[in-house]
Amino acid sequence: MRSIRHLFALVAVTFGVLLLAYACGSSSPATPTPTPSGGGGGGAVADVTITIVANSGSQSYSPNPAAVAAGKTVSWKNADAVAHTATADDGSFNTGTIAPGQTSAPITMSSAGSVGYHCAFHPGMVATLQVQ
Repeated sequence: MRSIRHLFALVAVTFGVLLLAYACGSSSPATPTPTPSGGGGGGAVADVTITIVANSGSQSYSPNPAAVAAGKTVSWKNADAVAHTATADDGSFNTGTIAPGQTSAPITMSSAGSVGYHCAFHPGMVATLQVQ
């Protein structure tokens, strides 16, 4: 009977630790999002790279705003410790999940204009891309 109580206690403690770890985890999803839309190819070097940074606990894109010529490519390098995305407000591009230390596939910016974008995981993380 004593071993059954110990087993039950071990299961309860393990469940509690897993629940606590899940609750304290990052706001990033556990599964990756689909591959980037809007162009880009694996391994290619982009014309412009925007860095995702964390300063004093605040996450942002740098530079912001960024500028690129129409027809050129942009990628985002994640220099933060948690996953991010660069998702166009108008739906014209989406990098998918960019893991810490990784760089998104380059995305071709074909139309001139100002494009607002954000991180799908962190709603306050916003920026603008000027396509000229």
